[in-house]
Amino acid sequence: MSFPLICALCAFTVTLYAAFELILGLKKMAVLADTGPCPGGGNPRVSVIVPACNEEDNIEQGLLSLLSQQYENLEVIVVNDRSTDSTADILLRLQKSYPQLVVYTVTDLPDGWMGKSHALTLGASYATGEYLLFTDADCMLEKTTISRAIHFLKNRHADHLTLIFQNCSHNWLLDCLISDTGAGLLLMFKPWKVREKGNRFFIGVGAFNLLKNSVYKAVGGHEKIKMHPIDDMMLARTIKKHGFHQECLLAGDYVKVPWYDSVTAMVSGLMKNMFAVVHYRLSAIPFLLAGVTIVSVFPLWGIFFAAGYVRFFCLAAFLIKTLLVWGGMRYQGLPSWYVVGSLFTPYITLYIIVRAAVTTLVRGGIEWRGTVYSLEEMKKSEPFLF
Repeated sequence: MSFPLICALCAFTVTLYAAFELILGLKKMAVLADTGPCPGGGNPRVSVIVPACNEEDNIEQGLLSLLSQQYENLEVIVVNDRSTDSTADILLRLQKSYPQLVVYTVTDLPDGWMGKSHALTLGASYATGEYLLFTDADCMLEKTTISRAIHFLKNRHADHLTLIFQNCSHNWLLDCLISDTGAGLLLMFKPWKVREKGNRFFIGVGAFNLLKNSVYKAVGGHEKIKMHPIDDMMLARTIKKHGFHQECLLAGDYVKVPWYDSVTAMVSGLMKNMFAVVHYRLSAIPFLLAGVTIVSVFPLWGIFFAAGYVRFFCLAAFLIKTLLVWGGMRYQGLPSWYVVGSLFTPYITLYIIVRAAVTTLVRGGIEWRGTVYSLEEMKKSEPFLF
């Protein structure tokens, strides 16, 4: 069997498996819309904690969606983490109209902490709620989202609930790149399996991580993951590792996030995450590159330049992936022609992998929101993968 045929068979097999796993898995997942809001009165207090670092573009609409929640026992805590833009002015103006909005300001970052994890820890230390909701400053929640989430969590007797948000960016190539990245994360973490005890699957989404305050304290909060850039997933990993009950729902329109505003912004944003996935092991990069190339790049080239069975399996793999992307676009309410972006996204992914590794090694760390974090310190964190 020739090497091109082996590659074509691998691409076809992996793509076919991914299609079935993703479609069947998503069908098993509950959606937030199927859970009604909490009955009125006597509901537990929820402390919403929002870290904010230079969020002037989105923080006002995000906070207004929180302050208008139809949930009577709610406190909203914003931790302004060394912002240098107009974030502080926006928060001050909102406080005048909404006295229930609590703001704490970080002026100096302690050694050994990443900014976001420190901000979340600080917010949690002031929280008075039975439940903590960690969310991002650019998230927009429908007015019954928190009420529905608490209702679901209580009915399932769960300790941790995360919601997979709806991306609301509006750029054809960006949306396709986000769709590709999202599908890969779903296949890697299989959120439809996180509720099962004893397995290795976990998931945490920074847009909506809701958990019991007692659970947060029991697992040590962010202390053990304070230098890990993928804080939301690592918190979920810690919670699952301690044997607590996790749940994950599809939020749909109930949680919307403009994840990035451009492809350039997404490439820059993933610089801090991509190398961390393999715990900064340079030896793992060739395997990542080979995997992406064989599964996502080789099929299209095989259609044009190969023949026989190689072309057949390449065509089959390409068609299956294209149908998957098309279905994802329809689910998100995006134009079907956006599927064209899937021709280009594998090359962007390869670029991100290489750039993230090279930049981190050359710089000796990562730069995130204006702060440089040492690679030596980050390597002391627990590995991200299972």
